[in-house]
Amino acid sequence: MSKLMIIGCGGVASVAIHKCCQNSEVFTEIMIASRTKSKCDALKEKLEGTTKTVITTAQVDAENVEELTALIRDYQPDAVLNVALPYQDLTIMDACLAAGVDYIDTANYEPEDTDDPEWRAIYEKRCEELGFSAYFDYSWQWNYQKKFQDAGLTALLGTGFDPGVTSVYTAYALKHYFDEIHTIDILDCNGGDHGYPFATNFNPEINLREVSAPGSYWENGKWVEIPAMSIHRTYDFPQVGVKDMYLLHHEEIESLAKNIPGVKRIRFFMTFGQSYLTHMKCLENVGMLSTTPVQFNGQEIVPIQFLKELLPDPATLGPRTVGKTNIGCIFTGIKDGKERSIYIYNVCDHQECYKEVGSQAISYTTGVPAMIGAMLVVTGQWKKPGVFNTEEFDPDPYMEALNRFGLPWQVVEHPQMVD
Repeated sequence: MSKLMIIGCGGVASVAIHKCCQNSEVFTEIMIASRTKSKCDALKEKLEGTTKTVITTAQVDAENVEELTALIRDYQPDAVLNVALPYQDLTIMDACLAAGVDYIDTANYEPEDTDDPEWRAIYEKRCEELGFSAYFDYSWQWNYQKKFQDAGLTALLGTGFDPGVTSVYTAYALKHYFDEIHTIDILDCNGGDHGYPFATNFNPEINLREVSAPGSYWENGKWVEIPAMSIHRTYDFPQVGVKDMYLLHHEEIESLAKNIPGVKRIRFFMTFGQSYLTHMKCLENVGMLSTTPVQFNGQEIVPIQFLKELLPDPATLGPRTVGKTNIGCIFTGIKDGKERSIYIYNVCDHQECYKEVGSQAISYTTGVPAMIGAMLVVTGQWKKPGVFNTEEFDPDPYMEALNRFGLPWQVVEHPQMVD
């Protein structure tokens, strides 16, 4: 019996909302709040009559703390699920603190304006001290630890698939399969085909920033940064086949390095087809991935935001995407004094996702875990004062819920390794 406020109404939010409505025993009431209320109203109309969950909608500017706080106080939810943009994480956290409710999100904070002098000074100091240059990192949200502790509130960070499920897989592996984990390889394979020459499966701004940035991995207690897309491997993914994959920087590396004792190396790989890479390189070379505003016909525009308007909306890819995703983690380590290796992964079918909730598998694999994280917080299973990543809680109820709500996983002993 709980009330959940959900901020955002894009592809991932739509899946999370569908899943909350399937889980009406827990989520008796939800509010969908977004800058564009008409999108919230349309989703409400689609879902009403299919669920016992009572749905309300609201318009809100997620970058306005006062407006957010007033809406939260008026609705009085048990928690707020942030499936808006990572740019808005901090304002939503501030509003949750002001209104006295728990906070849940799927991706860590990054600034919309990477030229902001105040942010830039902190960023450049971090680059120098830690040795990785990605625009996104957990430090901004981890700095809220004392505020949430003092308020007696829980902030659960990164309950998507990667980060989120991959981190829970790690906690589960450590609890049930290893005494020590030595290496973690996180593999994200999208074997789907949407038929467009070029499109991104989630927010183009976030996706293209992530992929075009230098890669990095954690090894022997420090970050190693490499040129973008310079480490390439092939892997034979169960139910998908052999795919090219590239090492990227990814946020769960940062939290796992902090929270998994004794880990010696953590890497993240994502698959890409040649068409995607060619288009992306061309766009980068002509400046279309830039976040720095430029003057055009008397107007100031941000190139990557303009590009986003030209590309297909990820939320519209569902009907035309076929194929499967495979996302998981390969672990090596020690159990009872002996070396061990396992692979925990999920396979998700794009068309099956579309039939169930009207979305492709990329949104599905993020939206389902968002609901699960929110469920564990509001039911008290994952609740303690402070700011936490998913690997810091008992993984068992989360893993059980993944099987129950559409993301079944399997464990393979002695998997093919990544060299």
